Parts: sequence; C-alpha cells; structure tokens
Amino acid sequence: MLKVTRLTKQYRSANKDHALTVLDDVSFELGAGDTFSIVGPSGSGKTTLLGLCAGLDRATSGSVALNDVLLDDLSEDQRAEVRNRFVGFVFQNFQLIPTLTALENVMVPLELRGEAGAEETARGWLEKVGLGSRLNHYPAQLSGGEQQRVCIARAFSNSPKILFADEPTGNLDAENAAGIVDLIFELNRTAHTTLVLVTHDMELAKRTQRILKIKGGKIESLN
Repeated sequence: MLKVTRLTKQYRSANKDHALTVLDDVSFELGAGDTFSIVGPSGSGKTTLLGLCAGLDRATSGSVALNDVLLDDLSEDQRAEVRNRFVGFVFQNFQLIPTLTALENVMVPLELRGEAGAEETARGWLEKVGLGSRLNHYPAQLSGGEQQRVCIARAFSNSPKILFADEPTGNLDAENAAGIVDLIFELNRTAHTTLVLVTHDMELAKRTQRILKIKGGKIESLN
C-alpha cells in the first residue's frame, strides 16, 4: 500500500550554498490494513515524512509509491488526484471550512469526486461518529472533540485506502482524546484502511502494529 525508499528532503538556503537536511535516507513498506506510527520529538521530521508519503510535497531524492502509484514524477495536479482517490487525512487543527455546516464539510470531498448520494453518505458517516444530531451546526458551534469527529467522518467518507493522521489528539483534552483514538482505530479496523499515525505519544503509538522512531531526520529504530 505504501513503499518509501531512501527518502531524503533538503531545503536550500537563499544563497544556495547550504542545505538543511530534514529527512535523511528513510525507507519502509506498509501493506493493506497495516497500522503504523511515526514518533519523535518536535522538529524530528515526522510531519515532513507524512507530507512526502501523502504526496503533499516532493522529496529531494528517493521515492514514494502509494497504492502502486509512483508519486515522484507526478505533477501537483496528478498527486492531488491520487490523494482524492486513495487518501484520507485527520489533522491536529481540524481544517474544517468555517462557513459550512458539519454535513456540508463532509460532503465536500464526495462532491469533488462527483459521487452520487453525497448527502446521504455524509449523513451516514456523521451518524457513525456520533454526530447525527449536529449535522447543521457550524464548526464554531461544535466542541473540539466534535470538530475532530467531523474530520474523521470526512476522512472516511471517501473510503480511503490509507489514512494519514497527524497528531489527531493534539488539541483535545484527555477524555476527548481517548474517544477520538478509539474511534479512529475502530473505523480503521472495519474499513480495513492502512493507518499512518504521527504522534509524540508513545502510549498511543503502541496501539499500532509497527513503530518508526525518528530523530534529527534519521531512523532511530523501526519495528
């Protein structure tokens, strides 16, 4: 489902005489339905790695194959199409559209794909995440935990092959965080989606089958 080969990401300084290496020679493979954590301190390269795996950015060297599609030489539009077809995202800061209701936020990716029955599908997913009575509420009218549930419904509504979750509980209190984690793992199990979870929380990471520890852009351990 995901094959990462010798991935390196560098940023050049303005005068191009110096390169900052934020990711250095990272490789791993994931199969369908695998659960995988990327852990490490702030600035270790976790979010950079996730972005490269999802085709949000392009590596300096190395390659990424997502669902057997090689992302390296695709244009930005082509990579966006791959994400739209195969990928779901859950972010720390929710990234909901404030002028749309919960229902409309979940409908957006379905409508972009031109799927019939977008509203019915969105309603179904919001009910699955416990928000059946909050369909017409705007993000500002929802708690942090409820907003993250909308994000989860939106992510799974496209039936993604792989779900990328970047610190999904980072803005939540302990009680809401526990509920969100349980929900992600339950929906992931029933949908047989590959899960890539970025976190600094080792207890959360231990719930996945494999853990990649990263430090200073390099693999510290992989099991």
